[in-house]
Amino acid sequence: MKKEFGTLKNGQKAYIYEISWGEIKAHISDYGATLVRLYVPDSKGELADVVLGFDDVSQYDHHGAFFGAVVGRTANRIGKGTFKIGDKTVQMPINNNSNNLHSGPESYGHRLWNLEKHTENSIRFSLLSPDGDQGIPGNAEIHVTYTLEYPGALRITYDAISDKDTVFNMTNHAYFNMAGHDHPEKAMQQELMLTARFYNVADAESIPTGELRPVDGTPMDFRQPKAIGRDIDADYPCFKLQGGYDHNFEAYADPCAILTDPESGRSMSVSTDCPGIQFYSGNFLNGEKGKDGVSYTYRGGVALETQYYPDSVNHPQWPQPFCKAGKPYHSETVYTFRW
Repeated sequence: MKKEFGTLKNGQKAYIYEISWGEIKAHISDYGATLVRLYVPDSKGELADVVLGFDDVSQYDHHGAFFGAVVGRTANRIGKGTFKIGDKTVQMPINNNSNNLHSGPESYGHRLWNLEKHTENSIRFSLLSPDGDQGIPGNAEIHVTYTLEYPGALRITYDAISDKDTVFNMTNHAYFNMAGHDHPEKAMQQELMLTARFYNVADAESIPTGELRPVDGTPMDFRQPKAIGRDIDADYPCFKLQGGYDHNFEAYADPCAILTDPESGRSMSVSTDCPGIQFYSGNFLNGEKGKDGVSYTYRGGVALETQYYPDSVNHPQWPQPFCKAGKPYHSETVYTFRW
């Protein structure tokens, strides 16, 4: 399936494509290589669309929530938007307080990608990012592939190569709700398990301080599944700064996360080769009018973004996203569904 998805403010048309495997279906747009819809059955066999999004590309074009978008070249925040590659200082656009968020205002999630291949269960897009794009060196050829596969999994694969030393830290910014995107009131009732032993403490602008704090004895401990909303309003310093959960956790063990809706029986596990996973509890959702006329209210969905740690380029003791000229970058994240 291919159909028009609307017109961008520059007059270009965007399209949406369907892939399927068994009962699971995904709708993906060439705008931002965006995951627009993802239908998953529950324990009774009833399908629900479990990702937040919009009905028309014009809404994505004007909105900054990154619903379902591919983010790059580097996801999350970089302090003051600056870092070094060798002896070269890189300055990225400042678009979030005094820092860079998701590489800047002209992010990959706001660009038309080229369709390379579309089969029944897979789709592959490409994007050329020129030298100096977002302030980052290197002409980069980037590919993103979505594949639905046994045993009910969505695999997202990122491949890239640059002609100069650069950074690659790609992710997908889907907001999930295992009860269905049209039940924002149920998002905080869902149970989350994170295997992480520690998380990144961040300052008031969500830039990591450098401390990797153990989750033991804190509201950040999800090593045993618990309702997301159980501790979210606790008197805890990190919640006062970030307004809830908006932190990078160690992506430890496989899977590194499991999100479950107890009522429907629908669950999603997350496996990745990335060192971190950003858990965001939708603290800035504010009644956006989404698909099917649904208002995405405060904390009406959660993001689980697999990635390198935020601002890792300025913390050499952490895993690093730097990539040498001519060396292929490859990363995979798999979302496996149970019902």
